[in-house]
Amino acid sequence: MAKSLEVTMLFDIYGGMLTQKQQDFISYYYDDDLSLAEIAENEGITRQGVRDAIKRAEAQLFVFEEQLGLQARLEKLREGMTEIRELCEVINEVNRRTVLSREINDSTARIDVLTRMLSE
Repeated sequence: MAKSLEVTMLFDIYGGMLTQKQQDFISYYYDDDLSLAEIAENEGITRQGVRDAIKRAEAQLFVFEEQLGLQARLEKLREGMTEIRELCEVINEVNRRTVLSREINDSTARIDVLTRMLSE
């Protein structure tokens, strides 16, 4: 996974645990695509100061993930939900070819709705 995508995903989960200034710098850099020089000019500090603040914030995000593992758990959850939806499709196909049970159809449709809701 590209570092910028990983940082963005970790920021979505753990961003609230950073200082406001760190949140701002990460948001400017990754979300608003501002350069270090642009952020420095807007904030009235040096480019190096911005770079250091972003690097510290990134490091903290990775430490949070190492300690809490929420991103890894979320990814496993998404994978599991996808597999459940795929299995529902298989069950529906077998149901259509054999039994034609409305109860099976309704139950798999409900499972599909629930897994999509939980995956958001």
